[in-house]
Amino acid sequence: MIRIMDISIKINMTLLNITSYSFYITILKKKMEDLSNIRRDYSKFSLDKNSIKNDPFEQFDIWMQDALKGEFLEPTAVAVSTVSDGNRPSSRIVLLKSYDEKGFVFYTNYLSRKGNEIAKNPYGSMLFFWDKFERQIRIEGKIEKITKEESNNYFVKRPYTSRLGAWASEQSKPLKSRFTLIRKVAALMVKYPVDVPLPDFWGGYRLIPDEFEFWQGRESRLHDRFQYKLLNNKWDIERLMP
Repeated sequence: MIRIMDISIKINMTLLNITSYSFYITILKKKMEDLSNIRRDYSKFSLDKNSIKNDPFEQFDIWMQDALKGEFLEPTAVAVSTVSDGNRPSSRIVLLKSYDEKGFVFYTNYLSRKGNEIAKNPYGSMLFFWDKFERQIRIEGKIEKITKEESNNYFVKRPYTSRLGAWASEQSKPLKSRFTLIRKVAALMVKYPVDVPLPDFWGGYRLIPDEFEFWQGRESRLHDRFQYKLLNNKWDIERLMP
């Protein structure tokens, strides 16, 4: 009798698990279907050859200044993409810290994944996206280290704890626990109670562009896209199909 009850309980539990799983799959499918139905039309701005600047750096500055005034949480956030020596791409969000006609500067640990990939393949890309303005900017080119002096000039402006963090973090390496990291920071606070020097393994990179693309969302997905390519030291501008 007990065995029959045990078998009955197991059967009921199995049926319950199957029902729960089926319910989960139904909900998951509904969520996936809901994602496919998310869409909106873009109609805030337009871009044409008469309004776009001949110099891509000037056009970038216009859009960046708009973004800085646009109340974005991180208006300087940019996706930096690099490629490993095994031809595997990787992307991450960093913060743009400066730009001029020489290029676009961000800071990181030189021994991180992106640092190692840049050392082996110096070509990469940047992607800015400002959803409220329905705009993207894609920039491609060669990535080079900036001078130690430039890196130090930025490093000393960082908050004290951020400078300690640069020393403490072996970026992209496995970490046993957060406590391990906090303990390293505490030890560094004792070692550097006031002045924190620039680590040799930390600093800035500059992406030197040879190609830009400015993307402005438009109605019915008929977006405005303009590509700049550096040819014989001159910027060639071409409209692209959306």
